[in-house]
Amino acid sequence: MTVDKIATVELGTGGPRIGVQGLGCMGMSEFYGDTDERAARDTLDAALEAGVTLLDTADAYGRGANEEFLAPFVGAHRDEITLATKFALVRTDDPHYRAVRNDPAYIRTAVEASLRRLDTDVIDLYYMHRRDPAVPFAESVGAMAELVQQGKVRQLGLSEVTGPELREAYAVHPIAALQSEWSLFSRDVERSAVGAAAELGVTLVPYSPLGRGFLTGSFTDAGKDLAAGDFRARQPRFNGANARANAALLEPVHKIAAAHGVGAGQVALAWVQQRAQVHGLNVVPIPGTRKRARLLENAGATRLTLTADELAVLEPIADRVAGDRYPDMSSTSAAREE
Repeated sequence: MTVDKIATVELGTGGPRIGVQGLGCMGMSEFYGDTDERAARDTLDAALEAGVTLLDTADAYGRGANEEFLAPFVGAHRDEITLATKFALVRTDDPHYRAVRNDPAYIRTAVEASLRRLDTDVIDLYYMHRRDPAVPFAESVGAMAELVQQGKVRQLGLSEVTGPELREAYAVHPIAALQSEWSLFSRDVERSAVGAAAELGVTLVPYSPLGRGFLTGSFTDAGKDLAAGDFRARQPRFNGANARANAALLEPVHKIAAAHGVGAGQVALAWVQQRAQVHGLNVVPIPGTRKRARLLENAGATRLTLTADELAVLEPIADRVAGDRYPDMSSTSAAREE
């Protein structure tokens, strides 16, 4: 079966053209319950067929296992994909331990480890996963810039930074992409980061554009709907009264989906894709999935255009969501933009 490829946009300023939707690969290794390697590899093949060329991973996903998982696919299709990975989140065998490191020495060590696990000579897009405010930003971004000069990295990205932080980093070295949570449920990034990205020509890469799956309409209570080992069971929006209240917010999403003959998730993704026109910048969401059918469904959302009236109906949802994005919001840009 021939699959129509999605449209493309430029990554940053002067970067490669990539599919207008990417693929988050985190769940192929952990966080969402049991994994199926064969199905995940089939999903990667489907992504390439559909023109979904930005593959997103991080050294923290599976403590390096996700990068290793992607390595064979990267090697087989190196010139057809844009490979993004991240550093900064430090994990150990203790599931409750997590630290953030942005110091130059750590960055130099982290990139070498990622290159080795991915079995590649260069990373197309290298992100700072989270910022440690204790480390001068210019030092961290300066160390990242050195990696570009050394040919180990092609473009730089940041994740969960504020508008002022993005401008500060850009003054040290051009930033191609800003990755932050952005969905019908989470619009904190619009406070200042989106405006700064538009001014600087930075591509916005929304993660969790489906609200970690909640916007597909599949959940009402994490205790009943999630498999053992699924990290969403600890997320405030997925539990108890919060989950039930948030499920009720999806009524207009379901109505719009029915009118177009699509799923609720496609409406949610189309809303994110159309932020590009609303805010005047390139937007490349990275919904995560481990299933071919879901990948193709998500890609289909790039061809769905919501009307002005439909967008107006969806506008109030984010302000009514119950529960924070994370149990601890201290590492997010939302916590620093208040």
